[in-house]
Amino acid sequence: MGTTKDRSVYKTLGWCGFGAGTNAGIVDVKEGKIARIRPMRIDEKYSVDDIKPWTIHARGSSFTPGLKTTLPPLAYGYKQRVYSPNRVPYPLKRVDWDPQGERHPETRGISGYERISWDEAAQICADEIARVIDTYGCSAVFCQGDGHGETKIIGGGHGCNTRLMDVLGGYTCQARQPDSWEGWYWGAKHVWGMDPVGKQTLQNNVLRDVSQNSDAVLFWGCDPETTPWGWGGQIASQICYWWTDLGIKSIYVCPDLNYGAAVHADTWIPVLPNTDAALQLAIAYVWMTEGLYDRSYIDTHAVGFDWFEYYVLGREDGVPKTPKWAEEKCGVPSRRIKALARYWAQHNVSIAHCNGGGYIRSCFSHEPGRLEVCLLAMQAVGAPGRNQISMIEWGLYGQQNLLTCPRPAGGTYFGAAFTGHLPGTGLRWSIPQTMVPDAILLPEGEELTWYGHVIAGLPRIDQFGQHRYPEPGASRIHMFWTDTPCWSTCWNGGNRMQDALRDPSIEFMLVQHPWMENDTLFADIILPVSTKLEQTDIATCTMCGHNDLAIHEEQAVDPVGEARTDAECVLAIAEKLGVAELLVGTWLGSMSVDEARAQLPEQFAAHTLTDEEKVAAFEELKRVGFMGGNPNLAKGDGPRSKQLSAMKGGMSQYLPFEKFVEVGYYPFPTADDWEDDPAGLIQFHDDPEGHPLDTPTGKIEFYATGIAEHWPGDEERPPVPHWIEESEAHHERLTCDRGKDYPFLVVSNHPRWRVHAEHDDIAWLRELNACKVIGPDGYRYEPVWVNPVDARARNLHDGDIVRIFNERGNVLGGVVVTERIMPHCISQDHGARVDSIVTGTGGLDRGGANNLICPGATTSKNAPGEVTNGFLANIEKVDVQALAAQYPEEFNRDYDPAVGLIASARIVKEA
Repeated sequence: MGTTKDRSVYKTLGWCGFGAGTNAGIVDVKEGKIARIRPMRIDEKYSVDDIKPWTIHARGSSFTPGLKTTLPPLAYGYKQRVYSPNRVPYPLKRVDWDPQGERHPETRGISGYERISWDEAAQICADEIARVIDTYGCSAVFCQGDGHGETKIIGGGHGCNTRLMDVLGGYTCQARQPDSWEGWYWGAKHVWGMDPVGKQTLQNNVLRDVSQNSDAVLFWGCDPETTPWGWGGQIASQICYWWTDLGIKSIYVCPDLNYGAAVHADTWIPVLPNTDAALQLAIAYVWMTEGLYDRSYIDTHAVGFDWFEYYVLGREDGVPKTPKWAEEKCGVPSRRIKALARYWAQHNVSIAHCNGGGYIRSCFSHEPGRLEVCLLAMQAVGAPGRNQISMIEWGLYGQQNLLTCPRPAGGTYFGAAFTGHLPGTGLRWSIPQTMVPDAILLPEGEELTWYGHVIAGLPRIDQFGQHRYPEPGASRIHMFWTDTPCWSTCWNGGNRMQDALRDPSIEFMLVQHPWMENDTLFADIILPVSTKLEQTDIATCTMCGHNDLAIHEEQAVDPVGEARTDAECVLAIAEKLGVAELLVGTWLGSMSVDEARAQLPEQFAAHTLTDEEKVAAFEELKRVGFMGGNPNLAKGDGPRSKQLSAMKGGMSQYLPFEKFVEVGYYPFPTADDWEDDPAGLIQFHDDPEGHPLDTPTGKIEFYATGIAEHWPGDEERPPVPHWIEESEAHHERLTCDRGKDYPFLVVSNHPRWRVHAEHDDIAWLRELNACKVIGPDGYRYEPVWVNPVDARARNLHDGDIVRIFNERGNVLGGVVVTERIMPHCISQDHGARVDSIVTGTGGLDRGGANNLICPGATTSKNAPGEVTNGFLANIEKVDVQALAAQYPEEFNRDYDPAVGLIASARIVKEA
């Protein structure tokens, strides 16, 4: 393009979004390079009267988000991410992978790469796709097309590969489970509904309600000074300061004194990770035995409370769930449990979360998810000041009834969709993200079964359908194609995933990605992808707390190296397959997928779905409420044209589309009548019959009727919430036998200096002492918080390098001795870049990617969610120099302390 002109362009700088960006800012370009990134003023081109910024009045004070966006440090530093020496510079092929000969799957993640041309790369990819489909059928092609990755809308980034495969006849889809909402999705939904994700999703104006009516906010496993950075800037931080000014108490319940607690907490209640259910049950016990709950509310708004009471008081198992009982489980003294219970019962208390994070992503996490709703119900949830609030989803995807803060005019933004990774054929064959390693390593002749499509956002009814792999008549997977290669550092059991990626059954692994990191290092072919700052796009900006924005995102700079957009990567392959025109036709909406398939080359046409199969797939989509019953969307027809027409049509009610492009952005004004929107669950509180919840009974279900009907014998998730000590799959309590060998619970939070696996190569952040610990070898290690009591017992000091280990493997880290973590716990943020010295189960990772040693088993038997927090491990000091002598090649890879690993560490041949 030759973008050398000095100028400033608008960009959204939030991450991991689907169809909605966040953190709008300005990218200043000078002489073709990014000079700086800065906030934007939304009143730069519009008057305050046009914008109508919202203001909340409470207790003689007022709060408004202001007219300048509140970018987090991650956004300011993103120019370094664009120019990182870890960018994939050009197409690459694994040096010992020969598509015509020996493929050496066993060396994936170990061997290096050589440069090839785009033409050669596209031809290899096309030949492999054609071969796999011809040999096994379309179901043998497995596509990852989901987060975590950059938020790109028109330019794609999540699922361009699936559009090509849908034209060719289908593919096996990686179904992304609700990774930030596991406990809500698998547990809380069965208590109070709340589709799509199980928490605070049918509640407007909760921010105003808390500000005006709450006496205290329980920040349960919540860090508003960290997690919102990636999705909603720093408005959450400002609100917390304001709440303190208003006299609202902040009570933090978490194993670590996180950054939010360190700044805002009036009270910190340290609780051992993944033991919150014990604390919650003890609170319920105090309320029951002291008459401190709203019995009349329970009688009219809930069902099955007597079953819950029967369990809590010990009549079921002979063990009353007293504060003293809970103290032994959760580490909170019984006196503090009683004090919290009594304070809560006597005041208006709301609960805050930032997605959920570690609190809700451990084994049996559906139990604390359910119990939280039970406690809220016992204190008349929906009454003024008694709600649940998210510190991120201020306006989740801009949809009415999903707004924590004031509603924009029109109730929604103009409707940008995303590229999409779930057209009908993709949903026909799918594997839950958490079960991918099990699927690949499944012994021949056996099958996996699970419940639900396991896709965040599907309604509760979807959980009741059983699925299997491989489907009858479908092949096992033999090709792996991903545009979001962060599995091993974001999900559970990453070392086992590395084993799976080296399995001989995976004959071809294709990765398209901007950076040489994580699962990219296991690819056979790597295609370089441009970042969002190198692309033109149209985005919406929501979840920030400000007015919703529509942004015309001009290309800021030329692509680095030979990078192309995700769509261009796929198109290059489609051209080699002879289906480029058909793909473009479906992308732009000039033909349907069916019309395109009718023109397929003969070798692919034989593998498309029959009419009966397509009808069956669409009926299944309708059954679970997916895609709103739209047959064209369900088939994946014409996504680009639908996006553009929706955008243009939606914008026309505000200003002409051409004018929008000229101006560069549009701030959606706050609705004049936003204060009339009922706050939280006040309508259900006032009239439960007239405003029922989305449960089978319409009420809060202490006894989950859906669970009782479909899984009556499930001991890990019974109809009534329970404390689950351990199970056949999970032995992750300190009291378990494994606790003798692995006596620490690992706290693995959303990271302070990254968004999951992104941003780990930004020099401005890595130079901060809190971001990395510099080892004696000059390597910057991921910090590990250790309590002084545990540090003395193991002779550990600040700056020591340790290994965190269990039977699943080992990761390294740098010690920070601090009382900000409880005894018997260690804290290391998840998402560090993989730098495996030894790969696979039992391996050793230098980068501190602790997802590698998480449990491989899912949340519970019938809840296939991830388990990435609160698991057992041990810790001991290591001699880095001895390790370097043992692994000289791995310890001498190209490395820049300012940014970490760089691409040249793996590129062994330039041409």
